[in-house]
Amino acid sequence: MAVSPMNTKSNFHGRSISLPSRPHPLILKCSQHLEILRRSSNETSSSSSLFHKIDGLRDLIESVENLIQLPLTQDALIHEHQEHWVNNLLDGSLRILDVCSSAKDAVIHTKECTRELQSIIRRRGGGTEVSAEAKKFLTSRKIVKKAISKALTNLKGNTKNCNMLSTNKDHQTLSLIKLLQDVEVATLSTFQTILQFISGTTQSKSNNWGSISKLVHPKRVACSQLTDESEFAQVDVALQSFIFTKTRKVEGINDLQNHLEKTESCIQDLEEGLEFLFRRLIKIRVSLLNILNS
Repeated sequence: MAVSPMNTKSNFHGRSISLPSRPHPLILKCSQHLEILRRSSNETSSSSSLFHKIDGLRDLIESVENLIQLPLTQDALIHEHQEHWVNNLLDGSLRILDVCSSAKDAVIHTKECTRELQSIIRRRGGGTEVSAEAKKFLTSRKIVKKAISKALTNLKGNTKNCNMLSTNKDHQTLSLIKLLQDVEVATLSTFQTILQFISGTTQSKSNNWGSISKLVHPKRVACSQLTDESEFAQVDVALQSFIFTKTRKVEGINDLQNHLEKTESCIQDLEEGLEFLFRRLIKIRVSLLNILNS
């Protein structure tokens, strides 16, 4: 989204906005949340670990929203409006909203299929209708995975280098720029983990953070090997087992239903977390645009 140039006078070029010598408490708070989120990237790829990461990202995004409202931040953004990093900041906010929207769509689509299959199992108990719906669900999962794969590819292909900073900025302005860049890295990294979790593939430990960081900053690294561990991966296996088993006994139905219930519970938590993040991210982008267009 393009931002209209501000009607500023040329007397800006000879001075700089100096932030306080001591960091504002909100800047320190953002840095603390970043460190917590960075440490969580070393955790295992279970659902409990994922929701811990989402909680950490919620805390970070809330702090950033408050940080954007500070006069010192707004002054720096306005003064540096012509700089490349401000445009990258706006591009990054749109990119983050896109990937969050992709995650929300994937969750909603899977939720609808999960509930439909559960409803048919409760009504029919078994039989060809349940088998047909299970096949439909498995097909929809392939569509979701394809959409997620595209979103992840776009995330890598469209990320621009944000590491182009002028050397004539004061230390506090440079610290603010670096902080906002690191927030983008942390947010994209967490959303990549969420998308992989929904698709049934999760990266092992900390390599995810590093690969996203290399997208926002120069150079890239290869993704680590993927392992299936999420509830979404488990329901995929249960669907395949049910569909391709010739004698669908009661145990098979019960096993499938058990995985559907676990997936539904996971979906509910994911949906709530993603909706919260989406609303906050929209507010941050609107605030940025308002500041730069004021």
